[in-house]
Amino acid sequence: MEAGPEDWDRHLLDENTFTQNFRNDHNPSKTYLCYQVELSDGSSGVPLDQDKDIVQNEGGRGQHAELFLLEHIHSRNLDQKLSYKVTCFLSWTPCEKCAEEIIRFLAKNRHVSLSILASRIYTMGPYVKGLRRLYDAGVHISIMTFRDFEYCWQTFVDHQETPFQPWADLDRRSQQLSQQLRAILQKEPEGWTSVCL
Repeated sequence: MEAGPEDWDRHLLDENTFTQNFRNDHNPSKTYLCYQVELSDGSSGVPLDQDKDIVQNEGGRGQHAELFLLEHIHSRNLDQKLSYKVTCFLSWTPCEKCAEEIIRFLAKNRHVSLSILASRIYTMGPYVKGLRRLYDAGVHISIMTFRDFEYCWQTFVDHQETPFQPWADLDRRSQQLSQQLRAILQKEPEGWTSVCL
């Protein structure tokens, strides 16, 4: 049985949860991950009740949102004869351990490609190594722009017909974080240090 719009509404974020966790000008402790699954050729083929979802990490030392994502995708038993594109909108880029799990998952599931659009860069532990390894494994990684936030709002938020309202320095902050991510992925020379903005 396919889910209708009223079924999907149960899986939407409320406006405050989205804003508190995706704003790129402060640092919430949770990670939210909104994702879509579609066939790479752009055609339909993923059941409507399985084409998008939202996951979050468990607080403290619980499981990270990225690992929930991998479990969700694996449980869907996607047809290995078809190619799927998974697009993720994350409140934080993956940590190094999650990056390694994603790389292992993609190596075993060659029919799945992944794009990550993140609100901000997670900067604990050897995060640079994890982001570079993801990039080297063919994962598209970028920082969310105004359009990405707006798309997320329209797709994953129970916005009650309210248009997305950007915060004051969304664009400036996105540009700063994009520059920082580009520097990480371009493998700056030894001695380079990231500037936490």
